[in-house]
Amino acid sequence: MFTPYTNEIEGFTMNHQILFESDVTISDTLEAHINTVITATLTAQGLTLPCEVSVLITDDATIHEINLEQREIDRPTDVLSFPMFELEAGELPDAEDADPGSGLIPLGDMVISLERTTEQAAEFGHSVEREISYLTVHSVLHLLGYDHMDEGAEKALMRQREEAVLTTLGIVR
Repeated sequence: MFTPYTNEIEGFTMNHQILFESDVTISDTLEAHINTVITATLTAQGLTLPCEVSVLITDDATIHEINLEQREIDRPTDVLSFPMFELEAGELPDAEDADPGSGLIPLGDMVISLERTTEQAAEFGHSVEREISYLTVHSVLHLLGYDHMDEGAEKALMRQREEAVLTTLGIVR
């Protein structure tokens, strides 16, 4: 089932559409929280044009299958991001990238394993909400061109942006 959201944060309406699909049980509260985190991340990055993000909340078996099919990596992971555009970190899509039918810029898809999120939260000693917030920010930044493949400047920039968004949301370690 897809749940679309139109977002409002601090009185500023962002006409982003976030499409949720879940093949595991997720509370309405956690789904709404993910929506808030996505919107906050887009806002923090300065993206004011209306965008669309698809979110699948799943389990380890499904994310493993997707990881194998899409990336040829034969193991589950916590989050996968499939950006629609090849952006550089900090670069934003523009109005020309919008779908003519919807007027929305399709940023891409994120897949989060709730099973892995729960395990990692316990391992790191914090809440599932904190872990899923981190993974959501991380994924949105990937959709916007951020990467961490090197251990240098790119990774440091991505980590700095992640922490800035989480701090803005009051989600700290």
